[in-house]
Amino acid sequence: MASMTQSAYHSGRRVLAIEAAAIEAVATQLDQAQFNLACELILSCAGRVVVMGMGKSGHIARKIAATMASTGTPAMFVHPAEAAHGDLGMITRQDLVLALSNSGESDEVLAILPSLKRLAVPIISMTGNPNSTLAQQSKVHLYAGVTEEACPLNLAPTASTTVALALGDALAVALLEARGFQADDFALSHPGGSLGRKLLVHVRDLMHSGDALPVVQESMNLRDALLEISRKGMGMTAVVDAAGVLQGVYTDGDLRRTLDRDFDLRTTSVAQVMTRNPATIEAQRLAAEAAAVMEDKRINGLLVLDHGQLVGALNMHDLLRARVV
Repeated sequence: MASMTQSAYHSGRRVLAIEAAAIEAVATQLDQAQFNLACELILSCAGRVVVMGMGKSGHIARKIAATMASTGTPAMFVHPAEAAHGDLGMITRQDLVLALSNSGESDEVLAILPSLKRLAVPIISMTGNPNSTLAQQSKVHLYAGVTEEACPLNLAPTASTTVALALGDALAVALLEARGFQADDFALSHPGGSLGRKLLVHVRDLMHSGDALPVVQESMNLRDALLEISRKGMGMTAVVDAAGVLQGVYTDGDLRRTLDRDFDLRTTSVAQVMTRNPATIEAQRLAAEAAAVMEDKRINGLLVLDHGQLVGALNMHDLLRARVV
């Protein structure tokens, strides 16, 4: 058993080494003019990048299309065999085709080349054979050849698919940078993801405001402040003056310190024991920034301001419910 485990380990290391070397080789051989032309064609495309491939190349093509779509380049996957049976209607004259085939001779891809030519759709191919039919029929050819597959039989697509995937990523990232695509743009296409939540959810979206905002006058006694904390369930209350200007905050932590000092709840005003200059955050700031402030100051809640005016309150539970943290 031990020898088999050792053998498996060495096999894994060998595969990683072969695939890393294959990517390095393709990077060294990358044709600058062809790669730049591919990017220029895609950037000038008024429609979508239609990515296609058969078998394992099809799986890689799907991933490339998904990566492009999420980084600012409208893209979709079309199965070549399905294209020959009606799905070709999904491709318009404004589109561009990125076709993957290690051999460059995939029958299903070659079968639809005449139709693509009639549409005058630019074709960018990614193959391991620059002399193949697909490469020769393309406006741009990106070489993705490997000297050996990681499969010991040199048959299963392994190193070749890894190289194609990496080359697709290279295209997507080059396009991303050319478009000036930013994290905010990425978040817009990932509203359900963790990045989307961090970049799209603002404090104003989560804060407690209006009647839900815990707030008391500084002249009120501790008993009234505690009742407000209990009613609003946030573990704190804002303390304001007669004009509604924020003066401080009274929290569960302040209560524990108050009890240690044996203050009378009915005769002690909240202004005597509140925390002055409390931590605050502006309503238009990102919720993720509020989380960072709470973590830095080791507190569980923040009062929210809008141009200096108290408008809300936020605590860590709100951030957890929204899955911002």
